[in-house]
Amino acid sequence: MAILLRSFLLLGILASPALSRVVRIEIQKKADVLDGRSFGLAGSYEALTGKAHFAVHPSNSANRIIADIDNAPVNQDGEVEFSAEFYILRPKDMARANGAVLCDIPNRGNKTMLSMFNLARGSNSPESKEHFGDGFLMRNGYTLLFMGWQFDPPHNNARLRVYPPTASINGKPIRGLVRADFVVTDRVRHHILSDRDHIPYEVADPRAKENVLTVRDSITAPRHTIPRSKWKFAQVKAGAPVADNAYVYLEEGFEPDKIYEVVYVSQDPPLVGLGPAGVRDMISYLKHSASEELGIPGGSIDRAHGFGVSQCGRFLRTFLYYGFNEDEQHRKVFDGVMSHVAGGGRGSFNHRFAQPSRDAHPYMNFFHPTDIFPFSDEPQKDPETGIADGLLTHKLKPEFWPKVFYTNSAYEYWGRAASLIHTTLDGKHDIEPLDNTRAYLFSSTQHGPAGFPPKTSIGQQRDNPMNFKWAMRGLLSALDRWVSGGTTPPPSQYPRIDDGSAVSAEEMSFPKIPGVSYSSLVHKAYRADYGPEFRTKGIVIQEPPKIGSAFGMLVPAIDADGNDRAGIRLPELEVPLATYTGWNVFNAKSGPTREISSMKGSYIPFARTAAERKANGDPRPSIEERYRNREHYLGLAANAALKLVDEGYLLGEDVPEILRKAREHWDYLVGEREAPSDSR
Repeated sequence: MAILLRSFLLLGILASPALSRVVRIEIQKKADVLDGRSFGLAGSYEALTGKAHFAVHPSNSANRIIADIDNAPVNQDGEVEFSAEFYILRPKDMARANGAVLCDIPNRGNKTMLSMFNLARGSNSPESKEHFGDGFLMRNGYTLLFMGWQFDPPHNNARLRVYPPTASINGKPIRGLVRADFVVTDRVRHHILSDRDHIPYEVADPRAKENVLTVRDSITAPRHTIPRSKWKFAQVKAGAPVADNAYVYLEEGFEPDKIYEVVYVSQDPPLVGLGPAGVRDMISYLKHSASEELGIPGGSIDRAHGFGVSQCGRFLRTFLYYGFNEDEQHRKVFDGVMSHVAGGGRGSFNHRFAQPSRDAHPYMNFFHPTDIFPFSDEPQKDPETGIADGLLTHKLKPEFWPKVFYTNSAYEYWGRAASLIHTTLDGKHDIEPLDNTRAYLFSSTQHGPAGFPPKTSIGQQRDNPMNFKWAMRGLLSALDRWVSGGTTPPPSQYPRIDDGSAVSAEEMSFPKIPGVSYSSLVHKAYRADYGPEFRTKGIVIQEPPKIGSAFGMLVPAIDADGNDRAGIRLPELEVPLATYTGWNVFNAKSGPTREISSMKGSYIPFARTAAERKANGDPRPSIEERYRNREHYLGLAANAALKLVDEGYLLGEDVPEILRKAREHWDYLVGEREAPSDSR
């Protein structure tokens, strides 16, 4: 009788609607990777494309954090249903896997981790050898999950997405305010209401009195309302405006470099927070359930790491903030998290009428919920608002904290409030990382490495080609060892106030290099008030938000060449041939020439010879004044690389290729002929 009772109880638990779950896996395509090529000890890999179907119950405590969960349609069991696309790369023989699933949070639907860790050519439909690069992740036996979470990417280029339902109240549509802002570089008469080319929230009532279009000259300048008779919701077709609730039209045309902002009434918000819920539940499914459809036996995955770049690094910070790292059965979801180039930001990933693509830069996407308090893992109290909060302490208990690596380029200090993850809110004191976190600056790098040879894009200088991907491989390996075996990772490396390596942009004394303009107009994070229900219910009432004072922003201090002093100094920075910065000032074709350009750094080579340096008035020693010849330079670069290997920031296997790239750089600037050797 007792056995029978236990059986009934077990069946009741398994059938309980209070436990969200993956209800169905739909496989759309299976294919051998590179025709069955073997990746070392892990063997051959299989690629699986499909869709995961989910059901979550609003009453489960893990789902109470989802904005508008009580306003979602439910099935006969009281569950909210949704689906999301995925792409999986796994060893065909899971007994040869390393036990870790690495989850790529797609950037606006785009797959990123193969280009990052495998040094591959980016593709959303990887098929060729170039798309899989050198196979680093596969050679190390990772199971790779690419999981759709964003509802509004364009329907093109095989982007991964989530399909959430729409919220309503008692069957009636929900309406609310949406804000779109933009800056144009050429005079145009219409502009889409979404960020970039994403699917916009359309206008619900073009005649609503709440619909307002304003213009201003700079971020903090006063807004000027444009008369309603001058604009409409339309786009130009065949030279004339045609009504279109996804576009705004200005009769006289939008003027370059001005900030335009339209606030309007929209309708039918999707449950954006089901995106992170789907990531959560898919990871728990892989860790704790056998999946015949995916060919993943139970117990073959014992740990999970989340990886996100830029928007998706911010997604992971937001994921942790809201508490998604605790699943419905109160288990830890991600064991390790690698939030890359997210700075101090979060994002619009779990509130009503959220626009996930909206971010924040020095002169792009203004005052959206991105660089907002809190910034640090541990709680701080904002003396101006009286609110105390922390990224990890907001919802998560310590037993659900993953091991976390925050990796940032120098750009994030100029354009994404990165200093606030490790300083007090006034920027006057350092904060030590928690025991489960590390923070790493890749010194003098930009948001994403430029190609080589570097070219000029939107800035006045050539884009920064300093490649931090080598260190990303080393740090991923360190994170996995930390999670799987408790091996202590390399210490944090970031600018500090106490040693003078973190300073304000105004205090920066950048060398006076001919032809190089410096701007102290660093992006600032401000106190922003979106209304009384934003923090509690995820509802934005105040658009645009009420903006208070800025937080204390700091940037990396530099050496005499203009290169960052603190952080992980890669060999080509430790033994430099150029000045590399995390900032670049807009050129006249791309934006205001005093503003920092979005996501770009600068590459400013040294003069080749002392004579050239003196003729140009360049204060930086020339290449010939620094190095006897190419072999001298490469020897110093090798020593710098091996030091980073010893410290755990680089992998020994990558040193030959790092040095090959260094040689290529020398030959690009100096030529294959060695520089004169009489000066050193």
